Amino acid sequence: MEAQTNHTEAWYQRRAELVPRGLGIFSPATAVSAKGALVWDADGREFIDFAGGIGVLNAGHCPDSVVAAIQEQAGKLLHTCFNVAVYAPYLDLAEKLVELLPHGGPTKVMLTNSGAESVENAIKIARQATGRPAVICYEGAFHGRTMMAMSLTSKVGYKSGCGPFAPEVYRLPFPHYRPSAGISESEFGSQQLDVLRRFFHTGVAANQVAAIIVEVVQGEGGFQVISPTYLKGLRQLCDAEGILLILDEVQSGFGRTGAWAAYEHFGVIPDLSTWAKSMGSGMPIGCVMGKASIMDAAAPGTIGGTYPGNPVCAAAALATLRYMEDIDINALGQKIGAVVRQRFESMQARFPHCIAAVHGLGAMCAIELVLPDGQPATALTRDILHYANQHGLILINAGVNGNYIRVLSPLVISTEHLERGLDIIEHALQHHAPCA
Repeated sequence: MEAQTNHTEAWYQRRAELVPRGLGIFSPATAVSAKGALVWDADGREFIDFAGGIGVLNAGHCPDSVVAAIQEQAGKLLHTCFNVAVYAPYLDLAEKLVELLPHGGPTKVMLTNSGAESVENAIKIARQATGRPAVICYEGAFHGRTMMAMSLTSKVGYKSGCGPFAPEVYRLPFPHYRPSAGISESEFGSQQLDVLRRFFHTGVAANQVAAIIVEVVQGEGGFQVISPTYLKGLRQLCDAEGILLILDEVQSGFGRTGAWAAYEHFGVIPDLSTWAKSMGSGMPIGCVMGKASIMDAAAPGTIGGTYPGNPVCAAAALATLRYMEDIDINALGQKIGAVVRQRFESMQARFPHCIAAVHGLGAMCAIELVLPDGQPATALTRDILHYANQHGLILINAGVNGNYIRVLSPLVISTEHLERGLDIIEHALQHHAPCA
């Protein structure tokens, strides 16, 4: 199809006229149709998708079995509200989630509409289960944009002018180990656990903390991976202090790190966990999962809503999970991750003064871009995103300073398209990096 370059521009003009500017633009792309790891824009151009709807499309765009499940369910039942009339898709999906992600014993599931809604409800459940008010979170965290979720989120750009925020939220440095620290990972993790212990005397008393919420791999924070020593010690410390451990797997779940949950790599089981994004192949659905005794602590009516677990969304999510099993999504996450990490490390060797580090776990992988003086290379990152868009690659950044390039491609991406997308990133670095 011959490109007609006026359509994309026209759509963005309409966007400016109709949509508030607070709804940010992360990539200057448009989309008309998509399949697998490819997107076709308003001008007929083909793009390789390295954003995946911000980590939503681990199983790819429009898997046939998921589309069929949506179509079938839409012809039967669109809505009743689960609180008004119980229906099978909700129960079937909850049963499958418990099968895949048991929380160390009897496990229960509350379906939601999104990751932020999952976080909001996890905090409500934790406070009711413990009778305590405080929540501890971490620098670099992203847990959503609703009020409690935004209070937990670290990046100030997402919060400007939105306060006052929810009270009793306390923040600590995220315990990401860098080999350049000059100590071993175990020493680093132990030191950071000591920071938390001291915080119980200087910030908030342990007996007032309902929950500690943390991403095993930070999403918007730049794919920083938590210290294994810290996470294991955190589990023990939470048990000792009667604090609930909430692990946010919204972006890292469902094969992205090479496992159903990133926490599975560490041998740690949370009390509560939050999920969304790739759970439904693009349909708006998420969940809170947790130990049954904790989930049941929430009083009737304190959690829920009109649309959570909508029949069509639940059918899509169940079909997605079954499809993920069929294609062995976790093996694909490991395979894609190995390729991306090898290429990123090769780029780092080529551009050592521009790429400070390669971060991530499995196919949740990113490069941290810096200037020759070590400061965040925010402008360079924007240039690379623009170059990628011009050359057929949908790409997004991350990090508090916006200086991380992250890969969230569908895990069904072909080797050809994966390598071509990575080539575009490397060419962009060669073209724009001051140290090239």
